[in-house]
Amino acid sequence: MTKRTSAKYKLDRRMGENIWGRAKSPVNKREYGPGQHGQRRKNKLSDFGTQLRAKQKLKGYYGDLTEKQFRKIFGEAERVKGDTGENLVGLLERRLDAVIYRAKFVPTIFAARQFVNHGHITVNGQRVNIASFRVKEGDVIAVRDRSRQLAIVLESVGLTERDVPDYLEADHSKMTATFVRTPALADVPYAVVMEPNLVVEYYAKN
Repeated sequence: MTKRTSAKYKLDRRMGENIWGRAKSPVNKREYGPGQHGQRRKNKLSDFGTQLRAKQKLKGYYGDLTEKQFRKIFGEAERVKGDTGENLVGLLERRLDAVIYRAKFVPTIFAARQFVNHGHITVNGQRVNIASFRVKEGDVIAVRDRSRQLAIVLESVGLTERDVPDYLEADHSKMTATFVRTPALADVPYAVVMEPNLVVEYYAKN
């Protein structure tokens, strides 16, 4: 189980946004933050606060990433040639749990980590149970035969609240997906605006 499972929507309320675009988000009914002080008037954020918020939102979006894990991925993004913010998003989207979430094999990013950990996924025919496994262009990701009739899979494939992005080719009749290319920020179907440039600024100062 993921560390945030029982309180995953607290991130929505803390940010005041429906981060994953789900119908069950409490932000749809209560726009104020969680806890007894949640209804207090929000103060204008400082530059640091704005950058921290952007980092928390992006990190939280991908499930239960720890600060250490996220900082490590950011470090890799810095070392790759090109725009660091774009590189960061590309590396996050290449995580196996993110790929099967995008392919609609599971309904949430939290379920994706658990689904991978429980051994339901193969990459190029080999079983992989590490959620942070990084796929490459051309890799074929599949739900194992014995797992294709699980209720969570059938439910997710039928969801209409999101579509499979064009950097994946998904075949739900075979429960397979091919990772076509590493996406740019503009390609990723975030339900809210993500600002990886502010994440870069945050780590530049901290």
